[in-house]
Order: sequence, then C-alpha cells, then structure tokens
Amino acid sequence: MKEEVLPVQQDAPPQHSIKFAVCGISHPHIYGMIEAVKRGGGILTRVWALEPDLLAAFQKRYPDAVVASTQDEIIHDSSIQLVLSSQIANERAPLGVRCMKAGKDFLSDKPGITTLEQLREVRETIASTKRIYAIMYSERLEVKAAVKAGELVQAGAIGNVIQTINIAPHQIRQRPNSDAGSAGSIDGRPAWFWKDVQFGGILCDIGSHQLDQFLYYTGSTKAEVVASQVANVRHPTHPQFQDFGDMMLRGNNGFGYVRLDWFTPYGLGTWGDGRLFILGTEGYIEARKYTNVAVSKPGNLLFVVDQKEARMIDCNNLTLPFGPQFVSDIVNRTHTAQDQTQCLLAAELSIKAQMNATHAHLDWESKA
Repeated sequence: MKEEVLPVQQDAPPQHSIKFAVCGISHPHIYGMIEAVKRGGGILTRVWALEPDLLAAFQKRYPDAVVASTQDEIIHDSSIQLVLSSQIANERAPLGVRCMKAGKDFLSDKPGITTLEQLREVRETIASTKRIYAIMYSERLEVKAAVKAGELVQAGAIGNVIQTINIAPHQIRQRPNSDAGSAGSIDGRPAWFWKDVQFGGILCDIGSHQLDQFLYYTGSTKAEVVASQVANVRHPTHPQFQDFGDMMLRGNNGFGYVRLDWFTPYGLGTWGDGRLFILGTEGYIEARKYTNVAVSKPGNLLFVVDQKEARMIDCNNLTLPFGPQFVSDIVNRTHTAQDQTQCLLAAELSIKAQMNATHAHLDWESKA
C-alpha cells in the first residue's frame, strides 16, 4: 500500500478581526470552538457561565475574558459581534434566538437545536434578522482527515458518492483529569447529561455530527430518516439515557447509515474510535479520525482505494479552515464555512430521527 504524508501547512495570518463572547460553558467543546474562532482573528472579550467550577477553570485558561454576571450583559453588549455557547443542549437555541434578535451571530455546540419548535423559531429569526446561526459539527469541521476527505470527494476522486457510513463510539467515564463532567457530576458527567429532554437524546445529540457528514459528503439537499432506533442497555440507573442508537438515511444524492454508542473501553486510549466510510462509484474512502487502533495513537488517516491503487494519506500536517472562514463569513455576510440551509437540515433530521425512533430492548439487559 502506498503511504503519503501531506506536507506541513502553516496557519495564514488572520485576515479579519472581530470581538466575540462566550455565553454558557456547560460542555468542554467550548474550548475547541474558541480556538477555532481565535485562529480566524476573533478576540475573546467576555464570558458568562452557569457552573462556578467550570468558570474557575475557564478563567485560568482565558484570564483576559471579563466575567459577565448575566447573559443579558453579553447579549446587549454592542461591541460583541459573535456569541459562542455550549450551554445545556436544550437551552442553546433559545439563547441563539435572543442573540440574533440583538444583532449578533451565534455559534452553538452540537446539538444546536433539540425540538422542531426551536428549529422553527431559529429559521424564522434568521429570516427576519439576516444573522448567522451556526452549529459546530466538529467531527467534520475540526477533524483534518474529514476535511481532506471532503476535498477528495469534491475533486471527484471516488466518482459520485453512493453512501456514507459513520461509526461513532463515545466514552462516558473518561480518565481522571479529563475535561468531562464538573464538581456536581454524576458518574463522571453533569446531571443534565443523563436527561433526554436536556441533552436531546443520542440521535439528536451525537447523531447530529453524523447527519452533517451524510449531507455534506453526499451533497444531498433533501433527505429523510428511513428508520431509527435507540436503546439503554447498560445504564438502568439513568432511565432517560440512551447508550446505543442507529439510523438509516436516504437523500436525493446518496444513502447513509449511522451507528452511535457510549461503550468505548479505556483500553482504546482515546474517547472513541470514530470511523467514516464514503462509498463512491469509482472507489471508496475510510477515515480513521482519532486513532489507528492497535497500530498508532495519531488519527487523521485516510485510506483511499480507487481504480488505480490503494493508498494511505496522513493528514496530521494540515490546517483547519473553519475558523478563518467563519470569521470571514461574520465580516462579509457570506456562508463559506458552513452552509446555513445544510446546517439546519442536519439538525432537523437528527430531531426527527430521535422523535420517531423505536425504543429497543435486549433480553440480557436485566442480567447485565
């Protein structure tokens, strides 16, 4: 097999400068979101947080961010152009609507929207304010192998895309000293993590990542959830939680399958062995995002097979384009970093998959 290591890329100097604030840090994804915007020229000025312990850790990392005592201090600060939030999942969309109505753009952690009523209000507010409501689907936007896979697909490297398959295992109880959870955590996670109304359900929550990828790689502008199911097979003390889910998708330009779970064992050495498979008419691509299991710790590897050869591409030296593109979108009122319609369609599909999912059970659950 041919091996290719892509050359080192350097981050270009930011072309723009904006002031942004953080309003809600309930999930540690906020740190990756901040760093992406900073790469694009964003200047973090203010922060509001619900959890004192998480705020204390945040202040150590970003001591120059002025702490706001209320959300309104940020929402009505005319110097702030963009608000980022990883607040409790079902509270993100209402916050984003308030920000847009106050003349600000909004970047939410995923899931950015957890109900169809929230989705309706977000779409109506976008239409009336012309503001941007972005969702950080980081498993595509902030993974170098996923970015490179998109470039190859768009260049026609594997012909027309027929199907995407996403295998997305996650880890609940991460190693000590990880960013998961807070001082008020239950089993290593905050209380809201275990409540489906608050976290959105497994298909809406982590599944929204995968629906974004399905739409993006297939180029589908219309899609439906053919079937979906969820289960709680190993966490009976948290009856509102789901630790397994999958769904079958059909779009106007391709098919998709997604499997999600919370069963990554400690032995893997990272939080999940995420895989993406893209089947095309002239070849296929596999992305090993976070690890090359039992071979090497670094992920960001692509395995590409076409009509000529099979090759592995190491993508670790690439830069990530989302942050600079997104800041440019804020300044120029464009949608280069993320297509607004596609962003919200992924959210819509994830909500519908969750709403219509069959709740499945296994015979051995009660014996586990």
